[in-house]
Amino acid sequence: MLGSRQITAAAPEPAPSEEIAVALARGILEHRLPPGARLSEDEVGELFGAGRTVVRAALARLAHQGLVTLRRNRGASVARPDPREAREVFEARALLEPRTAHFAARRAGPGWAAEMRARIAEEDRAMRAGDVGTAVYLSGQFHCAIAEAADQRTIAEMIVSLVARSSLVIALYWRRRDTLCECHAHHALVDAFAARDGARAEELMHGHLVDLLSGLDLREREAAPRSLRDLLGGGT
Repeated sequence: MLGSRQITAAAPEPAPSEEIAVALARGILEHRLPPGARLSEDEVGELFGAGRTVVRAALARLAHQGLVTLRRNRGASVARPDPREAREVFEARALLEPRTAHFAARRAGPGWAAEMRARIAEEDRAMRAGDVGTAVYLSGQFHCAIAEAADQRTIAEMIVSLVARSSLVIALYWRRRDTLCECHAHHALVDAFAARDGARAEELMHGHLVDLLSGLDLREREAAPRSLRDLLGGGT
């Protein structure tokens, strides 16, 4: 008998490969690691103090998420979506996210709209500070939060993956840098959530994503090579 004392299992520590994958993913989503950047196993290992087996597991995880490309005898690099893939990513989002926004609005709890407004404010502060990479990352997290709130697990997983790949697309093809983070569209969405107006949220989300697609200049881009340490700002 253990008596009345409650035993709580400690949360498992994340695997070293998971920690590396999360750090690299954040660098990719914040545009510190641009599409096409080479991810040398030796350099990643040196940067994070990890062996090759751990590094390979981290890179495999990122490849599964579509953020990294692995090529035999050429190693790993940040994925570079071609124009066709770029268009397909945003077209897929335009199919999935409007309906998800509809369900999120119907399920919105009393404090959820306020939480989403706080997310927008953080995004806006990053943009005003000139930290475009962080603003793009926060904008993506805003969309992921909507998908999670709709409580459609399978669709939410698809949207999270598409949002991550959208960051690569934006890094390569976005041509309207002055309106990169469409905060006014996000504010309008939150107004619809606060009113629990599913139809309005669906309409706004569709228009927002169509507008984002129209902001892409779908021509190939070349990236100048730089070291991994320089791209990540000298460390983690």
